[in-house]
Amino acid sequence: MLEKEFMHAVGFFEGLPINEERSFIDEKKIVPNLESRDVLVKVKAVSVNPIDTKLRKDSIKRNALRVLGFDAVGEVVDTGKEVEKFKIGDRVFYAGTTTRAGSNQEYQAVDERIVALAPKKLSDEGAAALPLTSLAAYELLFEKFGLIPEEGANKGKKILVINGAGGVGSVLNQLAHWAGLEIYATASPENFEWLEKLGVDHPIDYHDDLKDKMHELGVQKVDYIAVLFDITHYLGQIKHMINPFGHVGTIVGIHDALDISDWKNLSVSFDWEYMFAKTDYNYQIETQGQALKVIARLADEGQLTTTLSKVYSDGINAVNLKKATKDVETGHMLGKVVISGPFNASK
Repeated sequence: MLEKEFMHAVGFFEGLPINEERSFIDEKKIVPNLESRDVLVKVKAVSVNPIDTKLRKDSIKRNALRVLGFDAVGEVVDTGKEVEKFKIGDRVFYAGTTTRAGSNQEYQAVDERIVALAPKKLSDEGAAALPLTSLAAYELLFEKFGLIPEEGANKGKKILVINGAGGVGSVLNQLAHWAGLEIYATASPENFEWLEKLGVDHPIDYHDDLKDKMHELGVQKVDYIAVLFDITHYLGQIKHMINPFGHVGTIVGIHDALDISDWKNLSVSFDWEYMFAKTDYNYQIETQGQALKVIARLADEGQLTTTLSKVYSDGINAVNLKKATKDVETGHMLGKVVISGPFNASK
């Protein structure tokens, strides 16, 4: 068992604007107890995702420190009595769950079923950029859309990816390319080189009318449309761009009613993807560990590149978490922001 009783943690007591002094604070917490299927991970690197900022902003004032953080890389230092997949010393990565304290703490208890060995050829920082976005992309493509998760297995099929240069899009494009799809993806023109690096065949300026642009490219309809932005902004354009029996999916919540009745007689499927739904409802959670195992293999084989773009490497603490969160809240980051190093109280 771990000898340390207390550990460093970075959290907050209420959801304050990021510029507020106490939007994040350094605190001490008791090292968590393990459930039977848990591994205890000494966290080495974490990334910041939009869901971190959303949950912080929506958080009401509380008496107990709230610790967020999802993506993480670290070392297994203890295991529950029923753990089968991992041993002490293993280097692992995972995206965590909204139902337990997160990765912004020195030691984190995580169910082994949502964990995988980290890619050997990626640094801690490079690996920490991948889990959450990779799982969202993997689940949308291979579980919701029903594509085959094998190299080149889906040749002849076309996919349109809206917001292709974002966090999820940057992984989804790579997985779709590996799986053999022809990819059309939208982004700002300055990000076209990034899209091409990720395997996109046809970059499209997001300012353009999608239907007109696709016609210019010689395509009227595609088999799959992944909308990685508020779909209500695009429904009018994509309504008639999907093939019969095709799939349209999105990862972003909406505030207005969505009329998809035009797709009924086409037998088009509409798919929501929320990566935390499995752990929120204890539904086939082992599939997330299995998916991350594939992601790690593809990274080690050079089929998947990390989407890491910026690192704060001098310690995981309140100051650096504020800096990384500010970067994410601008909404203009290309790739992921990671914090690494020891947990050390801000100076």
